[in-house]
Amino acid sequence: MTATSPPAIEARNLTRVFGDNTAVDHLSLAVQKGEIFGIVGPDGAGKTTTLRMLAGILEPTSGSAAVDGFDTRTQAFAVKEHLAYMSQRFGLYPDLTILENLLFYADLYGVPPKERNERIDTLLGATQMRPFRQRRAGTLSGGMKQKLQLICALIHTPAVLLLDEPTNGVDPVSRRDFWRILYDIAKQGGAILVTTAYMDEAERCDRIGLLDRGRLLAAGTLSRIKNLMEGEVLTLQSPVARKIHQVLNDRLEGASANVFGDRVHMVCTDPEAAEAAARTLLREAGLEPPEFQKAAPSLEDVFVSMMGDRQTQENKTSIEDPDLLPPDGESPALTEKKSGSRGPAVTVDDLTRVFGNFRAVDRISFSVQKGEIFGFLGPNGAGKSTTIRMLCGLLSPSSGRGRVAGFDIGTQPEKIKQHIGYMSQKFSLYEDLTVGENIRFYGGIYGLAGKQMARRRDWAVAMAGLAGHENSLTAVLSAGWKQRLALACAILHEPPILFLDEPTSGVDPVSRRRFWDMIYQMADQGVTVFVTTHYMEEAEYCDRIALIYRGKMIAMGTPVALKTRSMTGQTLPSMEEVFISLIEADDRKQQDARRKPEAVS
Repeated sequence: MTATSPPAIEARNLTRVFGDNTAVDHLSLAVQKGEIFGIVGPDGAGKTTTLRMLAGILEPTSGSAAVDGFDTRTQAFAVKEHLAYMSQRFGLYPDLTILENLLFYADLYGVPPKERNERIDTLLGATQMRPFRQRRAGTLSGGMKQKLQLICALIHTPAVLLLDEPTNGVDPVSRRDFWRILYDIAKQGGAILVTTAYMDEAERCDRIGLLDRGRLLAAGTLSRIKNLMEGEVLTLQSPVARKIHQVLNDRLEGASANVFGDRVHMVCTDPEAAEAAARTLLREAGLEPPEFQKAAPSLEDVFVSMMGDRQTQENKTSIEDPDLLPPDGESPALTEKKSGSRGPAVTVDDLTRVFGNFRAVDRISFSVQKGEIFGFLGPNGAGKSTTIRMLCGLLSPSSGRGRVAGFDIGTQPEKIKQHIGYMSQKFSLYEDLTVGENIRFYGGIYGLAGKQMARRRDWAVAMAGLAGHENSLTAVLSAGWKQRLALACAILHEPPILFLDEPTSGVDPVSRRRFWDMIYQMADQGVTVFVTTHYMEEAEYCDRIALIYRGKMIAMGTPVALKTRSMTGQTLPSMEEVFISLIEADDRKQQDARRKPEAVS
């Protein structure tokens, strides 16, 4: 690439209007050959609309765009010959196997027979999907479908690659391997434009663009974007970080505070004044102030500082607001917590689930205490969702035992369903129903009626921040709003146990932070929260973490304990480093076990 090379992707005042809504507003950008350009922005910022216009799928209202030198309006056919586009919606054939889907896309893109076998084998190996090549796409988990969709797009090497949140719901090991593939494509001169909700992924791009309300607020290298940060970051670490955050968030002026597991981040313009004020407030609250330290802002800090003020005003509701608390008395979970009742909310002993010859869950055992936030981690296909479905009474175990809220998962599944809330990977909503209709539907399932249903409906709408949108179709809501609506529907009946299966997948950082504030509030009220996630920083928000791999439990403990166990230097590793090291250690263990019989023979 040279300074005079024509860009592989170019947008000039690109605009798209839907009725009264300007989804993309005079956007201009250029991506050079061999460059990876990342676009980040809140839900509804215009990221997907931008990619669809560049792919020639959507006609711009005004402005123009070119891909590999071809105009997207007048030369749409030529554009499609020079790019690959991966949308957020799966373009897979559920009745075909993984291998058959890949062969279909190889035919579609005209990949020569001699090249396709090697290419397919490389992609399956990079994504850990070789053992599943004969499995039908329709039976895959959400994360595995995402991986298959991505490698279908990568079956050939186009001049331009447009990827719309390609690793949404994909585990850290596979994401790392994906990025190795993307780097190889860029080295060969391919231009890549990618949207992502993962801030660590955005930091891997050559340049980044921040998009909000259809406008490109800033674009440049990571260092340039970080220089846009207003204010400085102070951090503190404490086992009572949630209490500290609550005090600072409610009473500290001139600074914003966010909690990340056992750490609190404060963004302020005057660090010395903010620290002094924070120490005073904490002492008044009976909390001994820990040590404050200055920290370099992360890309997420920059993102939140630029987007957060507006979104904070839009999302002021709290499930602890007295006007929004259940009018029928305290929640069962909070009553139980105040009474001093303790013990496990969930117990599992040698739980196993077999599908044909495939052992999805293999004799796992653990317990979750009442009021605990329990993180359940693992690569795609490891058995997380299968475990949750058994615990929720949706799937019968092949063997083993388990109890949820005191009820047996094998013999009392209907009782369990009455005492839990469940939020699946796809938010469990009916998109052709309105917000109010979804709430009434779930209220009816949980046996709510009359005045009680009306009060709970008002509570749910306010908690989700959807007042005034009761008659809006769910399909038109942003991912963040759908997420909050799904949570509201899951807790309408005030369950003491809440199962969240990748609840923040594909949600922007501002919405994700707010969502975790709500989870903390529920846990403080005594609700037990069982959550799966692929955001490794979210794993640190949990009280304890369990790691499942190939159906087996391979590690369990607090985030600090797992980090300490995996520590190789003077500083604690990141949770992503812990995750990858534990997976790789188990792979080596399995390889050694396979070699021993050969050595004996």
